[in-house]
Amino acid sequence: MADRRGTTIYLYELAWILPSFAIPVGMLVALVVTAFGAGVHLPGVEGRVDPTKVAESALFKTPGVVEIAPGQYEVRMTAQIWSFAPNEIRVPAGSTVHFWATSKDVVHGFLIPKHIVNLMLLPGQVAHAQVRFDTPGEYPIICHEYCGIAHHTMAGKVIVEARR
Repeated sequence: MADRRGTTIYLYELAWILPSFAIPVGMLVALVVTAFGAGVHLPGVEGRVDPTKVAESALFKTPGVVEIAPGQYEVRMTAQIWSFAPNEIRVPAGSTVHFWATSKDVVHGFLIPKHIVNLMLLPGQVAHAQVRFDTPGEYPIICHEYCGIAHHTMAGKVIVEARR
C-alpha cells in the first residue's frame, strides 16, 4: 500500500490557500466593475493641451463662467502655483455647472466639499466635473494635492446666489 500522508491537504493549509486566491480575484472583479460599471477610466490624449501653452488653447484662452443654456453654466479654469483662475465663481441657485480645468505647472487638486467635485489637475490634462448647486451660499474650492510651500493658501470659492 502507498503512503498518502505527503499529499493530504490539511484544513489549516486550506484556510490559507483559499483566501490567497479569493482576495486577488475579488480585487480584480472590483477593478473591472469600477472601470466599466462606474465609468472610471484613465485620461486619454483627446483631453490634453500643451501645459506650456494652456493660455493659448481655445478652451482656456478666456477663463471664467459662461452661460451655455438656461440654468447651465460652463466654468473654464486653470490652476497654477498657488491660485485658481478664476478664484471666484458666481452662479444662480438651481444651476448645473460644468467645470473644465487643467494645471499650468504642477499637480493640483480641485475639491468642493459637500459636492461631487474631486479632481486631480495634471499639467495639460483637461479634467471635467459636473455638479448642481441648489442651495444659495459660499462653497470653498480647495487644492487638496500638495503643490509647494504655499499650498495651504491655494483656494477659491463658488458663490451661489439666490434667484430673484
